Amino acid sequence: MHPDPSSQELNSTGEASGIEQESTSDGNAIAQPFDPERIEVGTRSMTVDLLMSRIRSGAIDLAPDFQRRAGIWTDERQSRLIESLLLRIPLPTLYAAEDEVETWAIVDGIQRLTTIARFIDPDAIRESRLKLKGLEYLSKDFDGSEFTDLPPRLQRRLRETELVVHVIRYGTPDEVKFNIFARINTGGMPLSSQELRHALVPGNARQVLKQWAATDQFKGATDNSIKDDRMADRELVLRYIAFANTSYEKYTFKDFDDFLRRAMKDINAWNDARLRAMRANFIEAMETAKDIFGKHAFRKLYTLKSSRFPINKALFEAVAVALGSLTPDEQKQLCIRKKTVLERFMKLMADQKFDSSISQGTGDPSKVRYRFSAIDELFRGVLA
Repeated sequence: MHPDPSSQELNSTGEASGIEQESTSDGNAIAQPFDPERIEVGTRSMTVDLLMSRIRSGAIDLAPDFQRRAGIWTDERQSRLIESLLLRIPLPTLYAAEDEVETWAIVDGIQRLTTIARFIDPDAIRESRLKLKGLEYLSKDFDGSEFTDLPPRLQRRLRETELVVHVIRYGTPDEVKFNIFARINTGGMPLSSQELRHALVPGNARQVLKQWAATDQFKGATDNSIKDDRMADRELVLRYIAFANTSYEKYTFKDFDDFLRRAMKDINAWNDARLRAMRANFIEAMETAKDIFGKHAFRKLYTLKSSRFPINKALFEAVAVALGSLTPDEQKQLCIRKKTVLERFMKLMADQKFDSSISQGTGDPSKVRYRFSAIDELFRGVLA
């Protein structure tokens, strides 16, 4: 049995990300019934000037980490968008989620608004100024131009251009809001589930996940194999935190995305001392996993001669949380007995029920409990 690159999630350039594809549920339906009357969507037609005013005041959250996605919006592509506005070609609708203070988190249209802001007022988003290049129709007159180089009438045309924004109003249940955005998030390179969570749950959790995923210990344990421009690395960190905070024995969620969204909100509410303690356990778990499993950490392993599989998210949760819950002495003992750990792990991988628990419907409570308890028992058995 060999790893198949086609079974991996893709990064923003369409390349294998280093993460095994996963289905957390057996369907895409909303897990819990909801009242359609609680869904309020407002549609507004707003000028670029007004949108820029909201960006400058912080009333629009562009989730700036999305701007780092490789290969999506080159200067040429951004310039073509500005050219479309100059030619009065309508842009696709924007989608946003409103919070309790009427700040909008842009979920569909981040790059469009970022491009406009970068051209008109880059200081508003702390970006470099866009100079037009690679234009299709206006290259003779405007290639190399900045906003202030345009004739006043064209500057005015840009500022007065109207864009349509659909706003999911505050009060719409989170799980429904997430489902709505997942349904409309189909054009171009759709946002991953973690990118959606990043957009819809602002706060300190964004920085926590980013910082933990950037640690040498995490990168070492995952063998620097994750192409992280779609936040796959941050999702792994979030999953660790979620299950380190909520015991698998108490996990009853029917909607795994809801479980992870709640975990991000929990992180936002935690103080520094709690985060430091949890981070220390996370670091120790990463170091121990690397020592025991080497290049196969958090990956399926059927024989020692197996080709290396992509990182498996469900295995990452179970192995990392189990290791993080051990004492330093217990971790040391597992490292000393790593040969036994590997032998028992390969035997566990031959268990069809366990293999299924890390492969299909991984968010199902019964499968969560099965894989976590199996990994716990494996480590405890070696330590006994």
